[in-house]
Amino acid sequence: MAATPPPAPEPKAGGLNDLSDDALGFGLLELRTARDVLLRPRVVLEAWMSQGPTGGGHYARPLRLYLALNAILMLALFLQGGTGMMLGAVPPEMLDPLIAASGKSRDAFMADADNWMTLVLVPLLSVFYALAAVPLLRWWDPERLGWRRGFRAAFAYLNALTVPLLPFAWWMYDGGIGAVIGNVVLFVGAITAFMRMGAGRWYSSPVFGLAKALGLWIAIQLAGGVGSLPMLLIGVLAGRFA
Repeated sequence: MAATPPPAPEPKAGGLNDLSDDALGFGLLELRTARDVLLRPRVVLEAWMSQGPTGGGHYARPLRLYLALNAILMLALFLQGGTGMMLGAVPPEMLDPLIAASGKSRDAFMADADNWMTLVLVPLLSVFYALAAVPLLRWWDPERLGWRRGFRAAFAYLNALTVPLLPFAWWMYDGGIGAVIGNVVLFVGAITAFMRMGAGRWYSSPVFGLAKALGLWIAIQLAGGVGSLPMLLIGVLAGRFA
């Protein structure tokens, strides 16, 4: 297994760091953690597994980093029109009567739905992603992780696939070919993240590693599909009654 870094002091607070931390929850500690998740993911995972949720004070907590990364993704989504595009998948024969019953214009209905869907998107889907990943990562880990370290490992993996996605976030929400490219990058990034982060811990053979990476990807996608249903329901109810 990869060597873990020695404990490190928290970075000192200061102007730009404080501003970034306050605005997005993304300060120097998160930047350093994101860098190492990208460049040496096995080392970061080993630090989180062996030295606690801060990796001995060297890294940000996995869940905190994941939420901070998603704050950046949500900003890109907001600039591209928000989650209203997801309601476009709802058949008009189902959505139009709800809009009429709400007494609102279509734009007002969609705005209320978008506000609530944006509010619950990250926390709701994060729970579903983690619940899909934790049992598998606990099963594959030779240390027989408990639930706490299992969730830590799950968010470590989610961070490893999210960091490389950030440069493509704008195109992912643009629709058309941009969305296709973004989804391809997400798939390749998920497989690559598993192989780079989990070598020697989650798998010992590259063949089995690829099979496990694909299985984990499928599990997370299915969980995301299930998690999108209550999110859409919340959005529709908000549009109808808010």
